[in-house]
Amino acid sequence: MITNYVILALCIIVLLSYLFDISFSYSRIPGVVLLIALGIALQLTVKYIGLDIPNLKPVLPVLGTLGLILIVMDAALEIQLERNKKGVLIKSIFSAAILLLLFSGLLAFVFIKIFHLPVTTALLNAIPLGIISSAVAISSSVLLERNEREFITIESAVSDILGILAFDFILLNQSSFGNGILSFAFKGLITIIIAVVMTGILAMLLHKIKYHVSYIIILTSVVLIYVLAKLIYLPGLFLVVIFGLALSNNRMIENTAAKRFIDFDKFRDDISSFKKILAELTFLVRSFFFIMFGYYTSLAGFTDINNLLLAISITAGIFILRWIILRMLMGKNTGKLVWFAPRGLITILLFLSIPLSYRTDLISEEVVTLVILMSIFVMMTGNMLPAKKPVDQGISPG
Repeated sequence: MITNYVILALCIIVLLSYLFDISFSYSRIPGVVLLIALGIALQLTVKYIGLDIPNLKPVLPVLGTLGLILIVMDAALEIQLERNKKGVLIKSIFSAAILLLLFSGLLAFVFIKIFHLPVTTALLNAIPLGIISSAVAISSSVLLERNEREFITIESAVSDILGILAFDFILLNQSSFGNGILSFAFKGLITIIIAVVMTGILAMLLHKIKYHVSYIIILTSVVLIYVLAKLIYLPGLFLVVIFGLALSNNRMIENTAAKRFIDFDKFRDDISSFKKILAELTFLVRSFFFIMFGYYTSLAGFTDINNLLLAISITAGIFILRWIILRMLMGKNTGKLVWFAPRGLITILLFLSIPLSYRTDLISEEVVTLVILMSIFVMMTGNMLPAKKPVDQGISPG
């Protein structure tokens, strides 16, 4: 009997998640917000009824990591490296890099000077809060103009990648900064070489495998190589990004010797099918992650005045700095891009991976949760406002 109830609950959750996603076009409320709210509602319901539910919180980082891999790959498959999109590409990459660097640096400086935290502790707690969540931003940008969507997709994906690299660099290199840079550069070079080889092999498999089960095998291989790279302290997300970019920009090698081995028309059909499977899996993993996140969110610290003031200050800093940088990059034609700086999945993942020796009571799980919810609420509110000017002038492709 219990089995039937569990299956029923899972089916209802998936259907509700689907309804949340399609309702976004009408309500402008991101599905992520409703998923977290559903998780919180389930938490309160379970406590009220007194059900004994096994502790599944250790599964949260696993779901989050899988979601991150799928979301970043999905984002990479959407990026077309075309000459006429050079302007969007450059501005979005520069925006992601400078905002991450400035915000994390300024927040760490405040932690060090005002709250007297050690440098490493300050940086490890600041970097996760400086990363734009591609899981939230990309799924919430569907109603924007095409150039705005491309900007958000590239910026949030780059923010994820750079944030993880910066976090890993600080965590793994506690000695000389110069030696750390050399070590990290060497690891990056090794990763690129592995990524190129992996891309060639998996691309051939994707094209050549005739068995009806192929895409899942490809995805499993990507996750496997990502995890192996992380275990030997390599930036595994590069592998995912390069693989996705290579698949989505295969036309660049269409007129080379590769055309003797690959039917590019069939190959593009395979990629189209692969993207559909990827989107379905991403939807499923993302849904369960945010529902579980809401379910295990501690509500006790939400009413603490210190937590509220700190979360409001951090959220305000995020959007004020974003407004300044985007105005410098694009002038007055920033459209709705100013509002798209949500924190989410990657912030949670990195926060959970901070070693206990570097944790601080100042940045608690409640503070991180409040910043995530506040930044998503600001994005949601801004997305409901009418655009004053066409953004194409500010981020034109050329």
